[in-house]
Amino acid sequence: MGFDRRFALILVGWLVACLLALIALTVAIATPGLAAVRIVAGLLVLGMVGGLLHHIDRTNRTVARFVEALRYGDFSTRFDGRGGAGFDTLGGALDAAMRGLQAQRDRTVEELRFLEALTDDVPVALLTVDADHGVTLVNKAARRLFAAHQGTRPEDFTIYGETFAARLADGAAPAAELLLLRSATGPQRAIVRNASLERLGLTTRAITVEPVQGTLDAIEMAAQTDLVRVLTHEILNSLTPVTSLASSTAEVLAEPEPDLDLARTAAGTLARRAEGLEYFIRSYRAVAHVPDPRRQRFKAAAFVRDLERLFAAEWPDITLETEVTADLELDADPDLLAQALINLLRNAAQATRERDEHLLVELRLLSDAAGTRILVADRGPGVPEAMRSDIFLPFFTTRAKGTGVGLNLVRQIVIAHGWTIEVGEGPEGGAEFRLFVR
Repeated sequence: MGFDRRFALILVGWLVACLLALIALTVAIATPGLAAVRIVAGLLVLGMVGGLLHHIDRTNRTVARFVEALRYGDFSTRFDGRGGAGFDTLGGALDAAMRGLQAQRDRTVEELRFLEALTDDVPVALLTVDADHGVTLVNKAARRLFAAHQGTRPEDFTIYGETFAARLADGAAPAAELLLLRSATGPQRAIVRNASLERLGLTTRAITVEPVQGTLDAIEMAAQTDLVRVLTHEILNSLTPVTSLASSTAEVLAEPEPDLDLARTAAGTLARRAEGLEYFIRSYRAVAHVPDPRRQRFKAAAFVRDLERLFAAEWPDITLETEVTADLELDADPDLLAQALINLLRNAAQATRERDEHLLVELRLLSDAAGTRILVADRGPGVPEAMRSDIFLPFFTTRAKGTGVGLNLVRQIVIAHGWTIEVGEGPEGGAEFRLFVR
């Protein structure tokens, strides 16, 4: 980039002046009787050297001030090239760079302000915990939720729940859990998530608290409504023929000469329908029991081989095609998981047989970058999209001899493990049940 023309010309001028002053001083010294001239010539030499040094030092100081401004983030500084300081080209480039840095800082500041406003207004309470500041209420939601205490120590939050205060003090708290908090509006459940991060060499824990009592109440009410709807439908379906048969039997027996054979037939049918209703109620009791998994790690390949043998014994005419990712291990209750998969495989076999072709059921346990999944697919008629949200409800069934208990039990087992389940269309048509293992 180098010196610019003006700086070079001024520099040459100072050098020429210095040289002329030195020549004058030399002549004055060599000529007798010019003592006054010697003094003037000496002063001229000193002045020219000082001016030259000042010219050079001025540019150095200008560059130094500019670099110092960069060091302290003063992006408003501009390179001063006036008075022959030189480096105009360099100064222009530095000024452009400074303007770019200032624009970048302005954008960064604006982005930080947006993030601060976003964090402050987000509806989930956010707290931070570190050794220097204790517990800090970061946003409005946190300040509203935890407004009844004084202090920043974890133990100061005991009024909201002993367990919650213990989690604030515990650096090894679970990543996520459901806790019961005390608040001004009464006890309420909240999802508490915990994560650690490093900031300026200080370990800080970020904790989010999301009250979900209202959501849980709404879900519970919706579940109760669905359950009552299905139960009402099924019980009425069972009671209608019972009522009709009981009325018919009473009418037959009320005749002067009752037809005992017809009465016996009606009574037998009535008894069978009553037994069916009793079985239905017993099934309801089974659904009401939530399974408690006893988790352990086990090899998926050996587990699948056991399922293959069970499936072959019950459905010898249907092929079970399996696929297991090599060396895959599962962390689950093997008995409960087997019960769930047997239910899914039984449903898949029944659906496949409805079409009486391509008698094939697939069971795949896959693990890759997307996670671990268990897939059960059939070649049956599939599940209509409008019914996919209902098939896991207790007692919901589309089969004449179905109880509607199996898929609900499967869902209970999946949820008890902390997993999720969905149903969609299989790769070859039919239905595919997908268990997403966490």
